[in-house]
Amino acid sequence: MCICISLLFPETVNDVLVGATSAALSRYFFRKSGANNTSKICLRSILLVDTRPPTSLQTYVDMIDSGKSNDVDWGNQLGYILLPFHLAMHDDPLAYVRKAKKTVDRKKSSLEVIFTCKMGESFLKMFGLKAGAFIFGRMFANTTLAFSNLVGPSEQIEFYGHPVVFIAPSVYGAPQALLVQCQSYNSTIMVSLSVDEEIIPDYIQLMDDFVESFGHIKDGASRLSTSVKQE
Repeated sequence: MCICISLLFPETVNDVLVGATSAALSRYFFRKSGANNTSKICLRSILLVDTRPPTSLQTYVDMIDSGKSNDVDWGNQLGYILLPFHLAMHDDPLAYVRKAKKTVDRKKSSLEVIFTCKMGESFLKMFGLKAGAFIFGRMFANTTLAFSNLVGPSEQIEFYGHPVVFIAPSVYGAPQALLVQCQSYNSTIMVSLSVDEEIIPDYIQLMDDFVESFGHIKDGASRLSTSVKQE
């Protein structure tokens, strides 16, 4: 659904995912809290980013095939960005996507990912693993939610002869009350939630809000495309 939406206007799949997440969280929050719909709230999330270019994977594969595996720099080079999710009620569902695009574009043009990656490496070298883990653990704990978006295989794959229907990654032990993980696979996107049931007891309703938000954004994009064609 997200890929079809992104083809209708210039936003990327990431913009649509961030916008739909903002819309779903807004629907859930204002229904649950009973707050005024005109209130504007910003949640702070953390998004880990691998600074390695995607094209480097094939380079490493070629080095391994040629017997130069010792020269391969193993592991990810992770930085992070603090990604705000704005909670507000909009009559136009595409307003969430436009707001997300503006926010994501600003983050992309900054040096936040590179700076945090180098800062993490420096902390580990100067203070050691235990101190570095403590510093970053406290920093992660001061965010409301964690958000991730992983690019998976574009074609269906098999595991020991068994076709893989979907991929839904998750993690355990994170300090945030809500983790949103988006995984693309074979022209579909799976959204999985990890929640703290004491804070979000009706998590099934939250997932329904995600489904409705994607549907509203898809309908809004379809109407926009139809009006453009008529003009």
